[in-house]
Amino acid sequence: MSDALNRRAFVRTTALAATGMAVPSAVAAASAAALSPEAPTILRRGAVKPVVIASGNGHTSRNSDGKTCVQLAFEMIASGTDVLDALVAGVTIVELDPKDTSVGYGGLPNADGVVQLDASVMHGPKRQAGAVACLEGVRTPAKVAKAVMDNTDHHLLVGAGAQQFARDMGFSIESDLNTPESRRLWLEWRRRLDPEHWLDPKMRVMEGKRIGLEMVKEGLIDPLHYYGTINCEGINARGDICGVTTTSGLAWKIPGRVGDSPILGAGLYVDNDVGAAGSTGRGEANLYGLLSYLCVENMRRGMAPKDAGIEACRRIAKNTVEKRLLNARGLPNFNIQFYVLNAQGVHAGVTMYGNATYAVCDDAGPRQEPCAVAYPGSSD
Repeated sequence: MSDALNRRAFVRTTALAATGMAVPSAVAAASAAALSPEAPTILRRGAVKPVVIASGNGHTSRNSDGKTCVQLAFEMIASGTDVLDALVAGVTIVELDPKDTSVGYGGLPNADGVVQLDASVMHGPKRQAGAVACLEGVRTPAKVAKAVMDNTDHHLLVGAGAQQFARDMGFSIESDLNTPESRRLWLEWRRRLDPEHWLDPKMRVMEGKRIGLEMVKEGLIDPLHYYGTINCEGINARGDICGVTTTSGLAWKIPGRVGDSPILGAGLYVDNDVGAAGSTGRGEANLYGLLSYLCVENMRRGMAPKDAGIEACRRIAKNTVEKRLLNARGLPNFNIQFYVLNAQGVHAGVTMYGNATYAVCDDAGPRQEPCAVAYPGSSD
């Protein structure tokens, strides 16, 4: 807050008091915000309009009743269900959909053909969170992440420990989460990579990425499902804000790789006084700057959700300096999206490039809305 703004708020309040007039509550609140560096810029005024937002696949997969993630979550919130419980129920639809190869059951596996899942949850009012990473054998990692939040003093469990925790909590453990389609695509990737001719480590990673993107261009893999993920955030009429991110991660990743999705501040961040943000796309780029946290902090300073997401994309562009990650224009040669919701229920989806959409459900019903674009053109 600038010194000039502090002086203006002080002078205005003092002048009203000197004339014997009562200081209006709005002016008093503004003065308090100006004088307190910790006071959030976003102040709730009356009831909040409930809304649920998600990445585009939040309004694609459907349950047996024909409802999508955002639709089910919004209906549950409207009926009084805890916001986080509703969001987890929503993303479970996507996790269980074998046709979505970026999340849960049937997600594209790692380089060894093993499906490893990551997820995180954050509960704004409770100031609690939970996450799992490299979890094998459980179709619904978001539920396990919430169990971590509810039943432990920890935020993140990984690998075999996360699986044992899930088993102890009563989750079914399966030996293989591949579907025939995800296995077919992995075998095609391995065939093209030709593992009989080992490359040096740097060249082998680059070759694996080249083949994966080649399969995207040929239409074998949906471009939104190569990196994968669903992020879902919601707010109820009381202003309670929660968020979930769940993913099978980067297709053909090195076994043990963890992206941004289960990392608080990267793939998901919630502050109940300010808002929430999450992402899909290249996790490594997001991890470097903890950009969901940046989005929320920029909203705390008064930035609109769309502008906060665009600023996150610009931060990525500034931090991307390796030649292998740059296109001919000197911009990142990968894509990323942010989904941002403030404490007033205002929301935005932002994409680095392209014509991406994000899912929304409020009292007007479920739908897809266009993402704002940070940079024109494509990542090529």
